[in-house]
Amino acid sequence: MQPLLIVLAAAYGAAAGLLVPRPLYRLAVEPEEPWRGACPRGHALTGPARGWLGPARCAGCRDGERDYGSPVLAAVLTALVCAGLAAAVGARPELAVWLLLVPLGVLLTAVDLAVNRLPDVLTLPMAGGAAALLGAAALLPHSAGSWPRALLGGAVLGGAYLVLFLISPSGMGFGDVKLALTLGVALGWYGWDVLFVGALAGLLLGSCCAVALVLTRRAGRRTAMAFGPFMILGAGAGLVLGALGAG
Repeated sequence: MQPLLIVLAAAYGAAAGLLVPRPLYRLAVEPEEPWRGACPRGHALTGPARGWLGPARCAGCRDGERDYGSPVLAAVLTALVCAGLAAAVGARPELAVWLLLVPLGVLLTAVDLAVNRLPDVLTLPMAGGAAALLGAAALLPHSAGSWPRALLGGAVLGGAYLVLFLISPSGMGFGDVKLALTLGVALGWYGWDVLFVGALAGLLLGSCCAVALVLTRRAGRRTAMAFGPFMILGAGAGLVLGALGAG
């Protein structure tokens, strides 16, 4: 059962990853700019969900050029993450929640790396969706977490990042605070120790990368850096450890 579950999770991740380039292209704009509604050649983006979903090719470009970027990397990355979570979590209800969050996490990571931005259109629905879905998972047999603790975890981690934002607005964006709500809900599901490890891992990874960039003179002390990817990576590591501990 476990090998089949891993294969199915990887297949789902690959399929979901193929859909990442189009919303990435639309969302990767500077603050105050509208989401992109046309390909680089001016063709309107059409398709399911008002053009937000679809292949990484513009139907109007006859030469078949992939105007939204290559989907291969997103598909491989999403498939690997989904397979790893399936291996750690096993056939428990919360696995479905994690698998639904993975493509959004990959998308947020790519957008933040591209334009140092975590759009509200992703972060806020993710927080509410994660809380609601985990509430449903808690009602099913064999779940390994606590829904009330997950809700408290979201409030605690979101509050902690809000304090960091107020202390140093130049070092952390408000989008990171909103992302912390989702990550806190997910990590809090498995326990306070998991929440601490996942949050600390994200902070350490981001800090180490910032120091390395400064030492190699690829960035200055005041250079803006995308912190969301490190938060997501640290939370992913925390989830794996929490799932293994629960098993």
